[in-house]
Amino acid sequence: MKTSLTSRASRASLHAAVFALAVGLMPPTFAAGMDGSAGMDMKPAAKAMKTPQPVSAEVRKVDPAAGKVTLKHGPIMNLGMPPMTMAFPVKDPAMLTNLKEGDKVSATFDNVDGKITVTDLRK
Repeated sequence: MKTSLTSRASRASLHAAVFALAVGLMPPTFAAGMDGSAGMDMKPAAKAMKTPQPVSAEVRKVDPAAGKVTLKHGPIMNLGMPPMTMAFPVKDPAMLTNLKEGDKVSATFDNVDGKITVTDLRK
C-alpha cells in the first residue's frame, strides 16, 4: 500500500508542476482573468505608412449643414483603417460643393483633433 500512496503523491506532484509551468507560460492577458484588453495594444494597426495618401472612394451622402460626407472607401493605410462606409467630417466645408451621391473621388484622411477627418477631396 505504501507504493500506491507514493505513486499517487508523485503523480499529484507531477500534475501540480505541469499546471504551474502552464500557468507561468500563459500570456498576461489570460493570467489576468482574460479581461480581453489588459494586454492589447490599442494603437492603430498600420503605422508603417504615416504620411496620408489619397484613397479611392465613392460618395454615399453629402451633409453640408453638418460639414460631413459619407464615403465608401478603400483601406486608409496611415490610420490602419480597413475598407468600409462611414461618415467623416471635412477639414474645409467648401470641399462638399458640387459633390453628389455616386461621385467617384480621391480622399485623403488624417487624424485632426482626435477625429478621422477628410483633409483633401478631389473628383
